[in-house]
Amino acid sequence: MSRDRKKELLAAARRARNRAYAPHSEFRVGAAVLGARGGIFAGCNVENASFGLTCCAERSAIFAMVAAGEREIREVLVIGDTEDFLSPCGACRQVIAEFAPPSAGVHMCSRSGASRDVTVSELLRFPFRLKKRS
Repeated sequence: MSRDRKKELLAAARRARNRAYAPHSEFRVGAAVLGARGGIFAGCNVENASFGLTCCAERSAIFAMVAAGEREIREVLVIGDTEDFLSPCGACRQVIAEFAPPSAGVHMCSRSGASRDVTVSELLRFPFRLKKRS
């Protein structure tokens, strides 16, 4: 991925993070995905008083991508309100694996924008897969 494209993903994720709805944890997260056709889709975490109904930023971004008609992720970037590298949760890892090839990049960023970069296969070694019906 080009440095400029990564900057675009980071900027989109930061904008989304600023719009997060996190009244319970006060931990805002933003994510951006790069679709196979070059579109950038952003999402933020949206909390709910019934915590199980909360949606993570990564899934929000992926669902926006799907709603726009794209089905393949090339890159994912996630950023939170911490200087630690923010890793997607288990549920988000599985959803990422559903839409991204194993070689797709995942950029786990700190608040400052520094990142730890891995591939989807490094992030989730054994994703659940349904066998396609013949």
